[in-house]
Amino acid sequence: MIELSRRHLFAGTALAAASMALPKAVPAAAPQSGQQGPGFYRFKVGDYEVTAINDGTWFLKLAPNWVRNAENADVQKALADAFLPTDVVPIPFTTLLVNTGSKLIALDTGTGGQLGSMAPQSGTFAANLAAAGIDPKAVDAIYISHFHPDHINGIKTKDNALFFPNAAINVPAAEWAFWMDDSNMSKAPEAAQGSFKNARRVFGDIAAKVQRFEPGKDVESGITAIAAPGHTPGHTAFSIASGNQSMLYLADVTNNPWLFVRNPEWQVAFDMDGNQAVATRKALLDRASADKMRAHGYHWPFPASGYIAKTAKGYELVPAMWSPQL
Repeated sequence: MIELSRRHLFAGTALAAASMALPKAVPAAAPQSGQQGPGFYRFKVGDYEVTAINDGTWFLKLAPNWVRNAENADVQKALADAFLPTDVVPIPFTTLLVNTGSKLIALDTGTGGQLGSMAPQSGTFAANLAAAGIDPKAVDAIYISHFHPDHINGIKTKDNALFFPNAAINVPAAEWAFWMDDSNMSKAPEAAQGSFKNARRVFGDIAAKVQRFEPGKDVESGITAIAAPGHTPGHTAFSIASGNQSMLYLADVTNNPWLFVRNPEWQVAFDMDGNQAVATRKALLDRASADKMRAHGYHWPFPASGYIAKTAKGYELVPAMWSPQL
């Protein structure tokens, strides 16, 4: 044990008194920014250059039964285990642009800043696209994964003009058949009516320009459409392959990964056929894990890509390491 001398005690007292006499800290001369930098990130898949463009985040208030087949307490624990708030689910939006060297292709188009008060922190796609140095006029083709508003609204501006004026618009045939069918709309529950009406708003006056594709085929060189139903009837994922590298664009196969990658059996309220969505989720996560291929989730934390490791309970997202080089 160390004994303090009178000299030590007096020295400590003097230091304490001196510290009390110091002037209060003054703010730094540089003002705080209060905002993030541009949300875009590039990486390579073989010879293809891929750019992730962030469109903001929806902070969804957690409601009972938002995960249909899990207790709210278990969902809150999963959020807490991921160091997230337990009353709000963060749902980011991140699209991909694939530059093959001969074509610039957009996979989904974001919210178009048209989700209003539901997600006021969304709608950053256009600014981030500009920051990435990409002109919307340069996009040659759009491929839509499904018809939920956060994936199709960005086809048009708020003034109903085409945001990508030179791009061919391609949608899954099964999505078009379901959402544009008046009989399906009339039978849909009230909660789904908005998505039917929104699809008509986006596609109604450009229907003649919209091309439909079937899954299981190459839609562009190196890009293959993969049937991924469950979330919606025609929900589609895409594989991107160049040289000896490949990746999966999973769209909404999972929502927040700390909930639905770790717990693939869980069914989010947005899944129209929960059991089918679970089967699709497991199949594609198994594929990503077995092939050790990069995967992109539309609602994963930006830049929304990484690798899938299989665990005893489910899967784990291993975020791709940030790199200053492509």
